[in-house]
Amino acid sequence: RWGKLPWAALFAPAIRLADEGFEVTEAMRSWLVRFEPLWKDFPQARALYYVDGKVPPLGTRIRNPAYAALLRDMAARGADAFYTGANAKAIIDAVASAPRNPATITAADLTGYAARPRDAVCTSYRQYRVCGMGPPSSGATTVFGILGMLEGFDMQAMGRDNPMSWHVLGEAMQLAYADRELYLGDADFVDVPVKGLLDKAYLAGRAQLISPYRAAGSYLPGKPPGAPERSKPAPVQEEGTTHFVAVDRAGNVANYTSTIESVFGSHLVANGYFLNNELTDFDHSPVSARDGALAANRVAPGKRPLSSMSPTIVYGPDGKVVLAVGSAGGKRIIMHVTKTLIGVLDWGLTAQEAINLPNIYFGRAGLLLEDDDAGK
Repeated sequence: RWGKLPWAALFAPAIRLADEGFEVTEAMRSWLVRFEPLWKDFPQARALYYVDGKVPPLGTRIRNPAYAALLRDMAARGADAFYTGANAKAIIDAVASAPRNPATITAADLTGYAARPRDAVCTSYRQYRVCGMGPPSSGATTVFGILGMLEGFDMQAMGRDNPMSWHVLGEAMQLAYADRELYLGDADFVDVPVKGLLDKAYLAGRAQLISPYRAAGSYLPGKPPGAPERSKPAPVQEEGTTHFVAVDRAGNVANYTSTIESVFGSHLVANGYFLNNELTDFDHSPVSARDGALAANRVAPGKRPLSSMSPTIVYGPDGKVVLAVGSAGGKRIIMHVTKTLIGVLDWGLTAQEAINLPNIYFGRAGLLLEDDDAGK
């Protein structure tokens, strides 16, 4: 829709990489070692990366001729080469013959799929306009909810080296995530109160729950304007996401997050690529154990699962783009992006300096802060 290059030209770099191969890095080898016991049940995954039946040593060149062939077919025949014919059959067969939990995907499931353009979700933060991805991503509503609560705090004056800055950020995070867990889902199936979650008066009221001096300890969802009744789901983690930002000389911005959920997705392989396990992004139970109410992110046919992808573009007062950012990290994506936004917009850091700031999240034990010196 927006590109200028011929369709076939887009595939050339990936075809070359699949043909010529890439070298096994230390990070990649560590994951292959970690999954070695599991992959006893996944011969196609082993065949893709192993050498003589073993985890390859560092520097081994991995080639993927099956994937190169598929990409050539797609370059020549278009998207139908993926969703129909031999590749569709490869997906169907891989799922049906899975060594664990085999299931059924039909040809109609694949041909009936279509990417849906979605309107951006935008709001203001101080003098900036920030835009991001709406449902079924929870990125924009949650990132912007945190920012909206922080507008009442002078983050610039407090500064990046002030523990209070990180404390109020952590409190706003946990309040915004409480709303995320309750209200977000695929807007094609459930009523998601996007406007209510970004309502300035609502967020100012949520900010009143933040004490600069002590942690609240309990973070319950609020009741944004127009919000329906919801039940609270169980959390899910993942680690198989990547992100990039590209800006061309004409000022066009591509801000792209992609995921197969866990590191190697479902561990099932078709034509040289891994199938995702995105179903785990749905709530594990469709109803609340507390009150039996239906969860917004429950499984349903044709429904897209909730994600934390947070590609964000920031516009200055003159309307020009000043920052584009996104991240990997599962549910932590939202906080990686929010921390970076605060670093640039409030603390005057460069994008790289803001990305390098320690990360912050939360768990059962409370607020979790990255040990910057230890790199953990």
